[in-house]
Amino acid sequence: MPPDYEGQKLRQRQQRQQRETSEMRIYTKTGDNGTTGLFGGARVCKDDVRVEAYGTVDELNAALGLALSLGADANEGALIAELQTDLFVLGSELACAPEKRDLLKLRLLDPSDIIRLESHIDTLEADLQPLKNFILPGGHPVSAALHQARTICRRAERRVLSLSSLQPVPPHWVVYLNRLSDLLFVLARHAQAARRLEDVAWRPRT
Repeated sequence: MPPDYEGQKLRQRQQRQQRETSEMRIYTKTGDNGTTGLFGGARVCKDDVRVEAYGTVDELNAALGLALSLGADANEGALIAELQTDLFVLGSELACAPEKRDLLKLRLLDPSDIIRLESHIDTLEADLQPLKNFILPGGHPVSAALHQARTICRRAERRVLSLSSLQPVPPHWVVYLNRLSDLLFVLARHAQAARRLEDVAWRPRT
């Protein structure tokens, strides 16, 4: 019986189509006109204030990933991973059309997450010497990366505030980012102290 070449080609084509529909494509070309899609179907310009907000949260998440890769210890790594998970959720909420937030199948951020961050701050500060002067961002690579993440966090907070002046946003988003920047500052100091290094003190010019 001769091989069923046409049948083989049909099955291969069907398998290829199934892979293409099941895999997430890297490029879709839908944004080539300078717009992007929010979760829920709406399309906005890529420089829209909402896109700026969740883009900055994504940048913050990447900065934390850099800190993790530079030699964070087990405790630092666990906390950073926890914060990255939070930020992925916040980014998802920001990337969602406001009227579609109920469709997100995630445990969304709420005020209890702010209390959790405050608990982390209190725990870390208990191991640190009181701060007596301004410090410069830098020191150990992990500490320096966390300081950089802190500054990006402040920018993310500003972007969410800009969004809040145009559209209603949950108030705890801004509070969460404000508290997170405090936590990253303390974590940067803790990373320095854990390696028996002193903070990089700022010396006024004489």
